[in-house]
Amino acid sequence: MASTSAALLNGLGSTFLTGGKKSQALLSATIAARTGGAASPKRLIVVAAATKKSWIPAVRGGGNLLDPEWLDGSLPGDFGFDPLGLGKDPSFLKWYREAELIHGRWAMAAVLGIFVGQAYTGIPWFEAGAAPGAVAPFSFGSLLGTQLFLMGWVESKRWVDFFNPESQSVEWATPWSRTAENFANFTGEQGYPGGKFFDPLGFAGTLKDGVYFPDEEKLERLKLAEIKHARTAMLAMLIFYFEAGQGKTPLGALGL
Repeated sequence: MASTSAALLNGLGSTFLTGGKKSQALLSATIAARTGGAASPKRLIVVAAATKKSWIPAVRGGGNLLDPEWLDGSLPGDFGFDPLGLGKDPSFLKWYREAELIHGRWAMAAVLGIFVGQAYTGIPWFEAGAAPGAVAPFSFGSLLGTQLFLMGWVESKRWVDFFNPESQSVEWATPWSRTAENFANFTGEQGYPGGKFFDPLGFAGTLKDGVYFPDEEKLERLKLAEIKHARTAMLAMLIFYFEAGQGKTPLGALGL
């Protein structure tokens, strides 16, 4: 056991890791004191990094097309797919991930709404707005104005919070509860605020005595599942658009 510890410490005592011969001498003296003898010749222990997953099945990497150096696998759902090099700039990469996440969430809601809406009313989703009473009891103008106002307010707050995190956690933002705690970011990660307001069922954390505690393991698993479902939903919406151009609906294409 002592010989194994000495070998490990000697490997960590290389000039590459210690930053120079002076620092190496100090570390060698410590190693000698701990192992009960003189410092032996230094050896560097090299640990192979884990292979990143590739977006092409059965192909591990090679070049920026299959294994871009600016994608390190730290983002949920990162399989090295960036053939146009859009994420080379870290600031752009952060914004693109935010955009992908928001568009994906809207797409998931839209796909569900299209299926449920047509199944309930029998009206194709691309004709629902023109159906009699579709926007009742509001006129089209009042509905559009209300949506633009509310969406503009929410999106402007999200935009400001992206560049200045936690800046939108203010008292007046939640007048129904008179607390800024609802809009606070409990996970510390952009786009995943958590808390009893955004995670009321406790999928990614637990609520104890009114205090929300995030669960990192659950959160990471749900982040990966969400981005996969989001991408699938965005592809589904693209297909829905092509179908609508031919006068077809998703349920019609399924023979329902």
